[in-house]
Amino acid sequence: MTKKVLILATNYGTWGEELQAPWDACKKAGFDVTLSTPLGKKPLPLAVSVDPDFVDPIINFKVNPPEVCKRIKELTDGNEWSNPLKYKDAKMADYDALVLTGGLGAMIDMCNNWEVHRLIMEAYRSDKLIGSLCYAVTALVFCRDPKNDYKSVIYGKKITAHPRAWDFYGPGWDFTYDLYGATPDNNGTDVHTPGFLWPVEDLVRDAVGPNGACIARINANREDPEVHFDWPFVTGTSVESSIAYGNKIVEVLNNIK
Repeated sequence: MTKKVLILATNYGTWGEELQAPWDACKKAGFDVTLSTPLGKKPLPLAVSVDPDFVDPIINFKVNPPEVCKRIKELTDGNEWSNPLKYKDAKMADYDALVLTGGLGAMIDMCNNWEVHRLIMEAYRSDKLIGSLCYAVTALVFCRDPKNDYKSVIYGKKITAHPRAWDFYGPGWDFTYDLYGATPDNNGTDVHTPGFLWPVEDLVRDAVGPNGACIARINANREDPEVHFDWPFVTGTSVESSIAYGNKIVEVLNNIK
């Protein structure tokens, strides 16, 4: 039977490839893929994430290959992402896997979203695959299990995290969430933040507890990405691991009978 995958994205600024790569991987695998966002609006990429000349100021490296930017714009300008479900209307009983995608906006409208936590717990309780990439890993951190003394669902697990050393953190940061393809009725947010909202590595280290492990490898790159599978979780570090993240989800799902 065809595997059914529910992919969650932010409405406040996805990092384009962190949605595009797992989306394309699951579609190529022949899965039945449904997209969901908090507002039921098309998920738009952060403008910097579709700029092939953007240089990440922390690692001093161009992180957006031109061919990737072209594909993200193709998906954004087209209809594939046009009619997502609202989170509140999605139910994990209809799907075989839950896939969370990243982006700076995920820290605002995904990480402590009750509906996202409901979907995570529905997947967790029914022993279904749960994927989370980059800043969407915070949704796992804050999803707490009342049957386990309200510890995080990732307690005791081996989970990847966006490294603290890569965070936009320091004096004078003023970060905005400008979107590619914004329209008057889908313009994201005009909030400013002093760099990235959450130090994900610190949060994950606390959430996994003494018997778990946080993988925050600062030398992860496109040639040597960082994705880890510790059932039921597939987690990936950041944008450089987006393709590996999508491929691992496909691999794990294909091995489930």
